[in-house]
Amino acid sequence: MSARILVVDDIEANVRLLEAKLSAEYYRVLTAADGPTALAMAAAEKPDIILLDVMMPGMDGFQVCRRLKDDPETRHIPVVLVTALDGRTDRVAGLEAGADEFLTKPIDDVMLFARVRSLTRLKAVIDELREREASGRRMGLIGGAVSRMGGTGGRILIVDDQERQARRVSVELSIEHRPVVEQDPEKALMTARGPVDLVIVNINAKTFDGLRFCAQLRSDEATRNVPVLAIVDFDERARLVKALEIGVNDILAKPIDPQELSARAKTQIRRKRYTDYLRDNLDHSLELAVTDQLTGLHNRRYMTGQLEALTERAAHGGKPVSLLVLDIDHFKKINDSFGHDVGDEVLKEFAVRLASNVRGMDLPVRYGGEEFVIVMPDTQLIDARRIAERIRLHVAGSPFRVMGGRELLSVTISIGVAVTLPGEETPQSLLKRADEALYEAKASGRNRVIAHAA
Repeated sequence: MSARILVVDDIEANVRLLEAKLSAEYYRVLTAADGPTALAMAAAEKPDIILLDVMMPGMDGFQVCRRLKDDPETRHIPVVLVTALDGRTDRVAGLEAGADEFLTKPIDDVMLFARVRSLTRLKAVIDELREREASGRRMGLIGGAVSRMGGTGGRILIVDDQERQARRVSVELSIEHRPVVEQDPEKALMTARGPVDLVIVNINAKTFDGLRFCAQLRSDEATRNVPVLAIVDFDERARLVKALEIGVNDILAKPIDPQELSARAKTQIRRKRYTDYLRDNLDHSLELAVTDQLTGLHNRRYMTGQLEALTERAAHGGKPVSLLVLDIDHFKKINDSFGHDVGDEVLKEFAVRLASNVRGMDLPVRYGGEEFVIVMPDTQLIDARRIAERIRLHVAGSPFRVMGGRELLSVTISIGVAVTLPGEETPQSLLKRADEALYEAKASGRNRVIAHAA
């Protein structure tokens, strides 16, 4: 997978060296020589990864990183800090500034490209979620956040058969998080399916294959989006690189530094909360796209797709599909007499009564205004008519309480019923016959059910 990489360094020779290495691997390289330029380019170009030198005059890499992570438009872009410094304090400072990784000069090419590939995959997922969420906002399906991004504390699963190491990790993380230790990989896989914000795995476990465990997490649909932090021995470079190729999100070197552990865990949980936020908004927008917001029933758009599939199956020898078209009698008079707010109350109460009188396999739909439809798969006309009569009696037999229960309204409905005929039945022809039956019910006095067999 190719990517656009922004290289930021005030020393031109360093920029040219990284540019040559990355271009040779078919990455597109952008360059900047100082912090302000890097911020402007990040905002304008939206690169996939930023390789950011720490030691720059004026605004150093830590400051640039913080600015990037504080900006909603650039905070999702992975940042790799590059420096000649190899001290623990600087590494932790970089991670706390929001950096995703910290590479030391001279840069190890194997580690560089392993991290670039890993972070590129992550960025691609987030970009897709951001684009879909933005589409939902443009369509008016998302008006605001439907879920809070939450704090940094979370539930962490530690998978490690080295008891002392696991205990140290657990004690350190318990200051801010809720860690759980599991030595059995099978039990750990089951635990990871629950509400887990981060899985920490000892890749060098003695009693199980840590790499295989990570691969199982990534292959399981229930756990593939859970971030994984791998505890690794940096001397075992092949296993380290393989962990990143499998899909491990981050790596932590042994011996474990408590502050670095805390910083990396916090970064992974924060990113998970962000992607969860995007996914929740996306799910919400998809739900709104097929749901009537007033009644909570499915809308006409959703019904169309379902009815097409069912009528096609019936036309090719499948079981019949019955259709009910229901209309609230004299609904305009309700709106004119009591106002549209009361009209909305009637629609919502009617939807509840409708949904409570159909089977789980049936599809109740608000078709538009005061007109509703029920799609009934595998249903003969006689059975559909009986259910329609039950709905009519339920509506007419009990007044609707409106205006906080202060008023009781008598409401009746008219229903037209039709069933698929042998041959090339279409959704349009089925709807037309049910609609004709509804008009007949209206014309013959309302508050009745008319069924058309043909």
